[in-house]
Amino acid sequence: MTALFSRPGVTVSVENATLLVEGDVEVTLAADLAASGVKWLKHTELTSVSFDFSRVGKASSAAISVLFEWLRICRQRGIQIQTILFSAPLRRLASLAELDTLIDQPAATLAV
Repeated sequence: MTALFSRPGVTVSVENATLLVEGDVEVTLAADLAASGVKWLKHTELTSVSFDFSRVGKASSAAISVLFEWLRICRQRGIQIQTILFSAPLRRLASLAELDTLIDQPAATLAV
């Protein structure tokens, strides 16, 4: 596992072809979190990746915005998304925002 971003209470790391977010994503850190993943995505030679937000403890629109930024870069670079994992609180928030399809079938969503 390689750490890409680390602050007290939140980290972004990469393991194999998965970007992992752990901790509580605060609005004040969202841009830096997103940027750490974007930098990695822009330099990777991988053609498919996964995103794992299952270790994010509380629901946060900031975490969703980080995901959207990473998805945007993947789309630009032609990187396919294999899976997106969310913690239960994030899944509830995504469901309220009607983003279930994005989480459950990311490759199909990105192809649109």
